[in-house]
Order: sequence, then C-alpha cells, then structure tokens
Amino acid sequence: MTRNLRLLLLAIAAAVVLGGCNTIEGAGKDIQKAGEKIEDAAKR
Repeated sequence: MTRNLRLLLLAIAAAVVLGGCNTIEGAGKDIQKAGEKIEDAAKR
C-alpha cells in the first residue's frame, strides 16, 4: 500500500470511531432523561 492510501484509511477509521462515540453519548443522554422522568413520576 502506498503511504497516502494508509493515511486515508486511518482517517476514515478515526472518523467512524469518533462519530460512533458521539452517537452513543447522545443516546446515553436520552436514556438518562427518560429515566429521570420515570423517577419523578414514581415519586408522585
């Protein structure tokens, strides 16, 4: 493989990994908010 191709593949892999982290973080925040609403409803 040429050096440019290796760098391109590395950049693509990094973008996929970083994009996945943002998606998982957002999903975690949504689940946390839903849990808080359920907790508040249970306290009533």
